[in-house]
Amino acid sequence: MRRRARGPAVVVTLSLLLGASVTACADGGEAASETGGTGQPNATIVRVVDGDTVVANVDGTDERVRMIGVDTPESVKENTPVECFGKEASARTAELLPRDTPVRLVLDAEPRDRYGRLLAYVYRTSDNMFVNKALVAEGFANAYVYPPNVAHTDELKAAERAARSSGTGLWSACRNNPPFNN
Repeated sequence: MRRRARGPAVVVTLSLLLGASVTACADGGEAASETGGTGQPNATIVRVVDGDTVVANVDGTDERVRMIGVDTPESVKENTPVECFGKEASARTAELLPRDTPVRLVLDAEPRDRYGRLLAYVYRTSDNMFVNKALVAEGFANAYVYPPNVAHTDELKAAERAARSSGTGLWSACRNNPPFNN
């Protein structure tokens, strides 16, 4: 995918991705959160895999979707122990995104990772909740930069700083057994 020029965040339809109507945002940062969640849903949640990965139905195809800009403690990774707050993060994602929840998936510069997962910012369309940010703000995830997908880096890092400073979620529960190396 060709990178767009820097400038104000815009929302465009990307229909080249499996014929799906998945939204992409240009490099632009803050304004993307305001525009990214608006509009009609373009996917429906099928199931939650773990705290930062879901399966969503996009135009009749089940897609594994990795939420951009966040990392939750491991809870189901093969040959990896369950990390502190991993089960809680998975449970919170399942609460926010139960089966059949309509969502809007917004892509950034790179649509897929090396595992073939769709990379997206996830917005719950019933209330335009930016789920990626909610998980960080509530202390279920940390902000994690996945270049070149950086449209919301500043926003997510600010949410993490606030959660850390107030000891929200994993930031107090995992003080003696932190799941992240940061």
